[in-house]
Amino acid sequence: MDAQLPDVEAGKRFYGELFGWSFEAVYGSSVWARLAGETVAGLAPKTDGRMPTVWTVCFATPDAEALTRRITAAGGQVVMAPTALDDLGTAALAADPEGAVFGLWQAGSHRGFARRHEPGTFGWAQLYTRDTAASDAFYGTLFHDALFGSGAEPDFGRAHVTEVFPAEMPPHFLVHFRVAGLDDALGAVRRLGGRVQAPPFETSYGRVAVVTDNQGASFALLSR
Repeated sequence: MDAQLPDVEAGKRFYGELFGWSFEAVYGSSVWARLAGETVAGLAPKTDGRMPTVWTVCFATPDAEALTRRITAAGGQVVMAPTALDDLGTAALAADPEGAVFGLWQAGSHRGFARRHEPGTFGWAQLYTRDTAASDAFYGTLFHDALFGSGAEPDFGRAHVTEVFPAEMPPHFLVHFRVAGLDDALGAVRRLGGRVQAPPFETSYGRVAVVTDNQGASFALLSR
């Protein structure tokens, strides 16, 4: 997963203090975020000011070209065609039929998460959708084995966007980071210039709060 930010240096300061990350330059002006020396996320500069400031979750695939064809055939769109990033791997961006954007990653030398499911690392990806039946059909077909295959332990769920959400909120993915103490993490977010969008609430996968960083990128904090 990575964040597209107007100011990567400001992002390094925010997330470095919030999660204890260190950083390493990797491709252009992008950086890897590391925890205890292992890769947990990426920060990248926005190349176009019209692009949103967001966290994007990437799904692993052995063949990005083939998967983008399947996405198009299933009613989704390809936002960025598969692009090789030196020997690191091949990246693509796609959107489901409702417009929720997600990434694809065909690994080269960079395999993906080196750590997850612990404080300061990826814990969950939640899709907020207005049409749960269509989303179930789309992702259930694309990622059937990962979601439903033998021994599958998906880190991916979906929630219905109901009338309690603003009408202008589009379908989207929300990346969750694990934290040891949710209240302490919320205090750190505020102190670092972020804000709380949704105070703590209970879910089937843990206690969650939704926040933004100091540049407006939304993400969730997850305590289990």
